[in-house]
Amino acid sequence: MANTQAPFKQVDVTRAVKGAVAAGLSVGRVEIDRSGKIVVVMANNATSEINEWDEQ
Repeated sequence: MANTQAPFKQVDVTRAVKGAVAAGLSVGRVEIDRSGKIVVVMANNATSEINEWDEQ
């Protein structure tokens, strides 16, 4: 059986999580599908900045 290349690497997940944290978001979990697509899901207690345009 031939070795196949991994669809993602640990460094890819680390970069995605560090990017979300650097943006001020609270990471709840990370989902990775079979193709290697990485989805960072924010925690429920994540606070976002409220824009004056949002308050109407």
